[in-house]
Amino acid sequence: MRLKGKSALITGAAQGIGRGFAQAYIREGATVAIADINLEAAEQTAADLGDAAYAVHIDVCNQETIDAGIEAVVTKAGKLDILINNAALFDAAETVDITRESYDKLYAVNVGGTIFTLQAAAKQMIKQGHGGKIINMASQAGRRGESLVLVYCSTKAAVISLTQSAGLNLIKHGINVNAIAPGVVDGEHWKHVDSMFAKLEGKQPGQKKAEVEANVPAGRFATPDDLTGMAIFLASAESDYILSQTYNVDGGQWMS
Repeated sequence: MRLKGKSALITGAAQGIGRGFAQAYIREGATVAIADINLEAAEQTAADLGDAAYAVHIDVCNQETIDAGIEAVVTKAGKLDILINNAALFDAAETVDITRESYDKLYAVNVGGTIFTLQAAAKQMIKQGHGGKIINMASQAGRRGESLVLVYCSTKAAVISLTQSAGLNLIKHGINVNAIAPGVVDGEHWKHVDSMFAKLEGKQPGQKKAEVEANVPAGRFATPDDLTGMAIFLASAESDYILSQTYNVDGGQWMS
């Protein structure tokens, strides 16, 4: 087991990709804090995953809850070795229809939430004195623009950039910072995305999803399980000499 004895914190882990990461980390021997703004959902997920999982309330836009969440992990597990910044929001609109409200909300969660949760985790890891691993969730949307997704794409481009800077700065403390850029991942998130595009592009429900899936070179949407191998690798000792990188796990949609 590559993560035996490790203590991990995953934001937005009550469902979807975050839950998949938690399951994989537990299989690899870690204890996992299921962090989410919805504490009830986090508690249910933790109960489903067993004794190695426990729930923590974190709103990544609220520093008090971030700091309290880190403290809860240390109280429960004695340390923090791994952070996955997974919490994120999506929105889509014509460029001329973008609102300040949408912009502020997406940047607060996707960029600010990533930076300040990373910061709090790094402070704890530095205090412990034995390094750590931080994994940020970027996206193929951060690699290129998309017509109706200006704000979201720009937030994920920012995640790629901040991963580079934080990685260069924190490696002196033995903290490796890297990122994963998924492509299209099936689940609740894409139901929401499909419904938004149906409205914006005048498509039938499910039509956008089918069109996108047809353009994936691997021939299908990803599942959360398709991302767990990279998440385990970046959290393990096997990645000790890797920093500031963003890895595409997208079925061949983007090459870099």
